[in-house]
Amino acid sequence: MRNIGDRDLQKTSTYIVPCFLLVELVIMAGTVLLAYYFEYTDTFPVHIQGFFCFDKTFSKPYPGPEDDSKAPPVLVYSLVTAIPTVTILIGEVTTFFVKAEGAQEKTIVTADCCYFNPLLRRIVRFLGVYSFGLFATTIFANAGQVVTGNQTPHFLSACRPNYTVLGCQSPMQYITERRACTGNPYLVASARKSFPSKDAALSIYSAVYTVMYVTLVFRTKGTRLTKPTLCLTLLSLAVLVGVVRVTEYRNHWGDILAGYLTGGAIAAFLVTCVINNFQQTASALPPLPPQRPQPPHGMPLSTLPRVESPLEKFQDYRTLRSHDHQPYLCPAPPDVLLPSRRFISSEV
Repeated sequence: MRNIGDRDLQKTSTYIVPCFLLVELVIMAGTVLLAYYFEYTDTFPVHIQGFFCFDKTFSKPYPGPEDDSKAPPVLVYSLVTAIPTVTILIGEVTTFFVKAEGAQEKTIVTADCCYFNPLLRRIVRFLGVYSFGLFATTIFANAGQVVTGNQTPHFLSACRPNYTVLGCQSPMQYITERRACTGNPYLVASARKSFPSKDAALSIYSAVYTVMYVTLVFRTKGTRLTKPTLCLTLLSLAVLVGVVRVTEYRNHWGDILAGYLTGGAIAAFLVTCVINNFQQTASALPPLPPQRPQPPHGMPLSTLPRVESPLEKFQDYRTLRSHDHQPYLCPAPPDVLLPSRRFISSEV
């Protein structure tokens, strides 16, 4: 009996390992490689936009390098990586030991030596999809920055244009020369990457993915404020990153909103369409028992006798006579014997 039960909790699959090695790892490697080329190489040059002379929109003071920010990239990337990973690990381990055996996913068997535990499978699936979305968000943000080339609020402070050489005599004069900037080329190139904000996109992607996981997986019966408090805290951290970027003149409000839209859309798409709202597959769900009709409230079915109406009997009788092709004769009323008056008087 134990072997039979173990077989019921197992599912044989011969294509999961080839699919994982030849398809998913290749796609993941290509995504990481593309993100690397966008971030650390000049393979995709930034589009150079012009600017107006003495434009106050881009004349904010230079805030310094990114490492001097109140929300430096090291801190943002560490939280974006650590918070979802720890949350998913705690949630999956807790759910695995609390959930009943019949409600768990089946163990996938690919060979005599290869077994994929449902706990390990769910962790790899959720964290793998999250990692893919993280690199995809980076690619979308970097691609938007490279294609648009929108300037940051401190662009002119980093560019340091020579207005005398450029002949700027009116604020309405538009400068399109590529060699208009005399500042550090690296700072100038970084100041042309403003739309959308990559830090805002990554922070909101991590927050939305983790919030949807907590909302859809965690089942807290003891308190009603645990999940809302955790979710609002994560969303507040993501919003705080965007606010810091704006107050330090590193991005415009439009850049932050575009980053929020990009990261939130990618997270919602992956959770909804790729991993089915963190739910187990349909084949792993236990079959539903057949439902029996419920008797009326307070009275079982066995105590309700069926009473046949005289009209139903009369209708059945007419139907039977019509099928026999015999003329239908109306049944005569039964004879009723009434005592005569003479008999009654004699007894009296």
